[in-house]
Amino acid sequence: MPWKAIGIFDSGVGGLTVLKEIIKALPQEDTIYFGDTARVPYGTKSPETVTRYSLEIASFLVHRDIKLLVVACNTASACALEALQQTLSIPVVGVIEPGARRAAAVTRSGKVGVIGTEGTIRSSAYAKAIKRINSEVEVVTRACPLFVPLAEEGWTDNEVAHLTALTYLSGLREAGVDTLVLGCTHYPLLKRVIGETIGEEVKLVDSAEETARTVAEILRGGELLRPTSEQGNHHYFVSDVPAGFIRVGNRFLGGKLGDVYQVSLEAEKE
Repeated sequence: MPWKAIGIFDSGVGGLTVLKEIIKALPQEDTIYFGDTARVPYGTKSPETVTRYSLEIASFLVHRDIKLLVVACNTASACALEALQQTLSIPVVGVIEPGARRAAAVTRSGKVGVIGTEGTIRSSAYAKAIKRINSEVEVVTRACPLFVPLAEEGWTDNEVAHLTALTYLSGLREAGVDTLVLGCTHYPLLKRVIGETIGEEVKLVDSAEETARTVAEILRGGELLRPTSEQGNHHYFVSDVPAGFIRVGNRFLGGKLGDVYQVSLEAEKE
């Protein structure tokens, strides 16, 4: 079992920020990443559709012999995590619970901000998760949809990025949050601009980092870690032509993306 890979999936490239943190935390582990580029974005789709997509991808990854599944997509974590955990016999980790847990732990004022895509914010997934951990915490949310194309375009530290951040975050600053959850896997690329705009006294919670920490804890607890002397291999699959994924993925991973293979989930079922 320790020699099996960690499976990770997202609706597109955003989950590569989660993969990057997992590789940093567990460099000895093999990973298999699936980006559902043919059906991105998930945020505009119904929970039933997102759950169906997630189960299809999970089946694809399980057939490649994984020991743990990471749902590196906030929408899929909000909609499909429970169904995946009930269906699969391996551990399944989403990106919402780890970030919520960290935010509840580090807030001093009891006022936490959450930024994400419109779909994630509409689902109230982070607010519910934080309230489950500590019902006293006040959660202030803000959808920041333009952060996604800015991250993918590499516009992470120019005037457009700064003006966009100011427009989105000024209300949260005025609300007096002392902790801000980056509730979208694209947002770590804009961490510097977000931090400068919201103010250095506000603690940023990176869900990708917290998810990687949770994965490491689960594998360590189950004695499922490979020896630290090993060097992990990383495999990438997408459901549409890989060119766009490779271009943006290299930006997300710092030019370390290997071969990317296009697969048909329909053909896999046959």
